[in-house]
Amino acid sequence: MRDEAVNQYDVIIIGAGAAGLMCAATAARRGRSVLLLDNSRKVGKKILMSGGGRCNFTNLHVEPGNYVSQNPHFCKSALKRYTQWDFVALVERYRIAYHERDHGQLFCNESARQILDMLLAECDQPGVTLRTGCEVLEISHVEQYRLHSSDGDFRSASLVVATGGLSIPSMGSSGFGYTVAKQFGLKVLPQQAGLVPFTFSDRMKEVTARLAGISLPVSMSTRGHAFSEQLLFTHRGVSGPVVLQLSNYWQTGEPVSINLLPEIVADEWLLNLKKTHPRGLLKNLLAKQLPRKLVKELIDLNWVKWSERPISEIPDQVLCQVAGQLNGWTLKPSGTEGYRTAEVTRGGVDTDELSSKTMESKCQPGLFFIGEVMDVTGHLGGFNFQWAWSSGYTAGQFV
Repeated sequence: MRDEAVNQYDVIIIGAGAAGLMCAATAARRGRSVLLLDNSRKVGKKILMSGGGRCNFTNLHVEPGNYVSQNPHFCKSALKRYTQWDFVALVERYRIAYHERDHGQLFCNESARQILDMLLAECDQPGVTLRTGCEVLEISHVEQYRLHSSDGDFRSASLVVATGGLSIPSMGSSGFGYTVAKQFGLKVLPQQAGLVPFTFSDRMKEVTARLAGISLPVSMSTRGHAFSEQLLFTHRGVSGPVVLQLSNYWQTGEPVSINLLPEIVADEWLLNLKKTHPRGLLKNLLAKQLPRKLVKELIDLNWVKWSERPISEIPDQVLCQVAGQLNGWTLKPSGTEGYRTAEVTRGGVDTDELSSKTMESKCQPGLFFIGEVMDVTGHLGGFNFQWAWSSGYTAGQFV
């Protein structure tokens, strides 16, 4: 990459994460001179930490329905312009070995560093200048964009904001992108932590603490949205893929429903056990389908007052009540773990302010927003990275 001090560029991109790197490489390939700025000394931190260090870089089944936005149609154009297959082709061109996991998730066989190195290599061409440890202090616009930074002043015809959201502040995230949007008159929607564990402040906090480390497959739902994946009990509440997925739809104060036996119609199962295993104790029969420690906690929550009785002695009505709890355990989280552990930020720059075909502001020519900073949030499983690639590539075609 070039690193000589040149003040005038065709394009300045703030944020050298997934979206910013993709946009820089795409614009440079079109012959644009690009300045890529990042306030961190090391770029791509989220890429390196993702997927347990192996980077879940995309998903085989990317659809607009995998994204949450006030305008659910906004993401369609960019996802079509640059698809998961386009990124997979890039990965294969660099001979990065990868594998598929559950639900179409694609991971590197070796290290997330390979994806970051690939993106940096794509940027390592004439026309891209990367400056790290550079804090943007002020932005103004009179015919061109002028940035006053800790590393000097820079000018450009196009400015791309790829600063991400508020998630994981320990990695340098901030609300800077929202500030830029507001400065130029764009509406910014309220932000919330997304893809984040739930917490409890009532009796359930003690229950989940005692169950910490136990994981099981469940179906979990709220407000008409449901997911079926692993649930993990923690010292603070519940986590695991199913919880992270549901958190994108949950609002504070709402209950959630957990089906502990998603593959079983519990009332039919229990009534059948009454015939086939009449002498079996209910607690022991439940423990054949659920972790024994969880069964004990459910009993202590007064679900099963008949747990020490043979199932044959338990009235059918009681068994159906227990079944209703097994297939629909209702809990009310007090909140989430917040941005400290959230993988993404919900909300952000209102997509109604942007062109879905270019990512450019409708009211401020030459100003683009890409990636997590806008109100497009993907499900868990590589969808947020795909949005970074798609939105970054799209903007890179028009800056």
